[in-house]
Amino acid sequence: MAPTATLEYSSDAPSPLSYPRLQKHLLLKNSQTPDYLRLILTSKVYEILKETPLVLATNLSAKLGNQIWLKREDLQEVFSFKIRGAYNFMANLGEEERWKGVITCSAGNHAQGVALAGSHLGIPCTIVMPGGTPTIKVRNVARLGAKTILHGNDFDDAKAECARLAELHGLVFVPPYDDPLVIAGQGTIGMEILKQVPDSDSLDAIFASVGGGGLVSGICEYIKRIGNPNTKIIGAETVDGDAMDKSLRSGDRVTLPEVGPFSDGTAVRIVGQECFRICKELLDGIVKVDNDEICAAIKDIFEETRSITEPAGALALASLKHYILENNLVGAQKKFVAVISGANMNFDRLRFVSERAELGEGREALISVDIPERPGSFIALHSIIHPRDVTEFIYRYNPNTLPDRAHILFSFKLSTPSRDVEIKELLQALEAADMKGYDISDNELAKSHGRYMIGGPQCVPNERVFRFEFPERPHALRKFLLGLKQDWNLSMFHYRNHGADLGKVLAGIQVPREEYDAFDEFLKNLNYIYVEETDNPVYRRYLHSG
Repeated sequence: MAPTATLEYSSDAPSPLSYPRLQKHLLLKNSQTPDYLRLILTSKVYEILKETPLVLATNLSAKLGNQIWLKREDLQEVFSFKIRGAYNFMANLGEEERWKGVITCSAGNHAQGVALAGSHLGIPCTIVMPGGTPTIKVRNVARLGAKTILHGNDFDDAKAECARLAELHGLVFVPPYDDPLVIAGQGTIGMEILKQVPDSDSLDAIFASVGGGGLVSGICEYIKRIGNPNTKIIGAETVDGDAMDKSLRSGDRVTLPEVGPFSDGTAVRIVGQECFRICKELLDGIVKVDNDEICAAIKDIFEETRSITEPAGALALASLKHYILENNLVGAQKKFVAVISGANMNFDRLRFVSERAELGEGREALISVDIPERPGSFIALHSIIHPRDVTEFIYRYNPNTLPDRAHILFSFKLSTPSRDVEIKELLQALEAADMKGYDISDNELAKSHGRYMIGGPQCVPNERVFRFEFPERPHALRKFLLGLKQDWNLSMFHYRNHGADLGKVLAGIQVPREEYDAFDEFLKNLNYIYVEETDNPVYRRYLHSG
């Protein structure tokens, strides 16, 4: 009997007891949970792979005053840990199940893991992907021998088609995370860490990325049974993809209304039912980071290993660094491990990563300043910034600003490790020179759009400004334009590609106040991630006058 093809893992998803092949692994003494220690120790993953190395991040360890070890799952044949769970699940299938074949829905690392496992086990594999999936991902799955089906415009469409095909043809659905055999396969990473790290009893914490929760659940199950009880397991999530953190805080699984797409490998709206049960009992905490911190971690890994990871692959290291700084542990000489979970990076994203890495590291600041509009002001401003390295300087004369004042946006590399102190002292020096400065390093409109558009402030009646994240799929822009009423004029539009999966848009739209309700309905039906920026000070200072 095959596992049911439940793709969303809702509250009525099958419990581990609904998988007959696991009955022999249930704990004794009336326990209703799988014996994960036995499942991990008897995992079949080593039929296909060797242990990945655990390497010391020498430069990062010296800079932060702690031992920081990197578990290199990016070195798997499919550049991701996902092969472990997929192979362990598929290797436990019966002969009839293997003969019929398996199916899954994925546009990322899980798809490649299933395809590689199928090629080694001789199991026919079908992978359903959204129609807009980048060609490189489709090719990577196809070259491993799997049949690829492109269906629909988004993941929900592809998921529905996957469920239909699984039921129609009697195919086994290979879950990406919410299954005991998958969790056990990922748990072999924890087993390897304890064997590889020097003096494992002194290991303070392991950081692992959290999407659906399979990776961190498997590590928890092994480390909490075998390792030092004082070793913490800490999940890493993004600030805009924190389904596990919200679920743990509420005591029940929470479905996010939307998830930020940058860390696409962990972009899950609801965590797995079994994963949540395990994390609720064993996980020691969650550390959330933003995209800039992830970009800084990608750069750190590159400098240590000369490898480029995907955003989800660097998420654990970003959280580890955040944890050290937030808890004042620089120089504490503790021992940490970060699981580098994947390296399927879209080349198009490297521009964004390089732009944001310095900001995420806290080594660069983005400042807006008002200075007197008179000869000599520029050199006076530069004298305050000097000898710091200026990385960007943007100015355009605007007669509509305050009398005799000029607005300038610039960025520079910090000269000391004390970011907040240095910026505070700089702003005070500007104030003393009749210049008013603002730290806008965290202003997303400024970082993604404003710095590329400055130069044409206008007074536009009824203008509302929005930051959108357009899914990079066919007709995304057309859907936006067709939804606009003809009398809602586009007064500003700036688009930047941020990789194969995401485009960032800043749009100004003239909407009369009496039509706000209709416009809000348009935004709801559009179903794109957006933030209104009409009151953003960068927009008001550089792109709007009046």
